[in-house]
Amino acid sequence: GLGSLADSIENPEFYPYEDLPHFPISTVEGHAGRLVIGMLNGKCVVAMQGRFHYYEGYCYNEVTFPVRVMKLIGVNKLIVTNAAGAANTSFKPGDLMLITDHINFSGDNPLIGRNLKEFGPRFPDMSTAYDPELRSKALEVAKDLNIDIKQGVYMMFSGPTYETPAEVRMARILGGDAVGMSTAPEVIIANHSGRKVLGISCLTNMAAGILEHPLN
Repeated sequence: GLGSLADSIENPEFYPYEDLPHFPISTVEGHAGRLVIGMLNGKCVVAMQGRFHYYEGYCYNEVTFPVRVMKLIGVNKLIVTNAAGAANTSFKPGDLMLITDHINFSGDNPLIGRNLKEFGPRFPDMSTAYDPELRSKALEVAKDLNIDIKQGVYMMFSGPTYETPAEVRMARILGGDAVGMSTAPEVIIANHSGRKVLGISCLTNMAAGILEHPLN
């Protein structure tokens, strides 16, 4: 994803996940595994350096626990980032894609079970899961900085295997532009509690079957 953004936070305070009650521990290589709280462009922000994934063996309640904690400490806007494979053949590795919507193909939903009504309703609306106003602002900033940014639908698979070529073809047929193994559960939980979300995918590779060589 774009985890290095946290390095730009001023006057940072670091909170390793292992020191935070009930936080899972990130097992993914390259994830620092800590919360960073500080100032960024005059705004108080909370950043996660490392997230938790379904494929690590965590249930969705564990994967999304930090998003609920952020709600309780006053975070009302969420920017989610990920590394993804490009299913849209007009995209290329290195592109940034603003997420317009997602397809949750993971086979699970973090809101299954007893509803926590102190956070939100039993049946939350997902028609604008990714806030159009935040996306419009992101497009304006990208234009000002001469960044050619794409827009598209993100499709989540459970992982940890990469998608098969047939699954990538299916993703395109269903309207998916990028594929990955995260993001949807956190966005569902954020929407459940009425927060605005901006999603950005960093397209690190073409998805399986588009190029001849295997993924690694």
